[in-house]
Amino acid sequence: MKFTLRQLHIFLAVAKYQNISRAAESLHISQSAASEALNNLEKSYNVCLFNRQKNKLSLSPIGQTLRIEGESLWAHCQSFDNRLTNHNEMGHIKVAASFTIGNHLATRYLGGYLNQFPGANVQLETANTPEVIAKVLNYDVDIGMIENEVQEKDLELIPWREDELVVFCAANHPLARKKRLEDKDIREAKWILREPDSGARQTFEKALSNLLPKIQIYLEFKHNEAIKNAVESGLGIGCLSRIVLNKNFANGDLIPLTLPNRDMKRTFYFALPKQRYHLSAVDAWMNTCVETDITDMAKPQDT
Repeated sequence: MKFTLRQLHIFLAVAKYQNISRAAESLHISQSAASEALNNLEKSYNVCLFNRQKNKLSLSPIGQTLRIEGESLWAHCQSFDNRLTNHNEMGHIKVAASFTIGNHLATRYLGGYLNQFPGANVQLETANTPEVIAKVLNYDVDIGMIENEVQEKDLELIPWREDELVVFCAANHPLARKKRLEDKDIREAKWILREPDSGARQTFEKALSNLLPKIQIYLEFKHNEAIKNAVESGLGIGCLSRIVLNKNFANGDLIPLTLPNRDMKRTFYFALPKQRYHLSAVDAWMNTCVETDITDMAKPQDT
């Protein structure tokens, strides 16, 4: 074997940042040391891992293939190292979740997970669906949790649980008395929605595809709370996951509206790189999420 783990680590860092200086900084080594290690790796195998144009680096075709295998190998090495040095503190994991899942579901699984791994370092990041997918494919996190199915050849999606979007308005909104919306109501309403790339928005647009050109999108927000506050202020009507709205419906400050013959259901997924080393922490996290009683999640919760 001609390569070293140090060379592998440097190669993966350069592949991530597409920049030797930033890669060296992330590894706390000098730029010259990183460049030398990368050059020696390429010379040892007579291979070009990167395309070099002026000050820009991009992975060559063979570099792209080797990066996938390298990430899996590096994860295996890290797992082996963790087992040796932290044998009583297993379960470290990095999770990226879309906003609805991260803010209203994922945090509720932490208790069960930490009961299994009391010394685990769990890092939970929230972002919209495209950002979560990017983090997963760039190996910035160990697992992603997203709200919609996506088409990405390097991504493995594992169905997790079902969800439903609900259209809603303020208690004093004129539609609150009607509760059941006809197409005319949908066209005339001012809609306050999530941003276009979000899973909630994609489900909304799919369910109302025949009316989209005539729908008045008044405001768009990246966060669920902003939408709820705007709707409660009487600025329009919204559409969010029932998980986000349960407490508001129970309190009566927001009112659910029915859309006949509109499929507002969707599936939540775990997202993983197809070429990955199977970490025990990832399997344990998924098992915790799957085995937690979802009826508890359907009850009104603080948001």
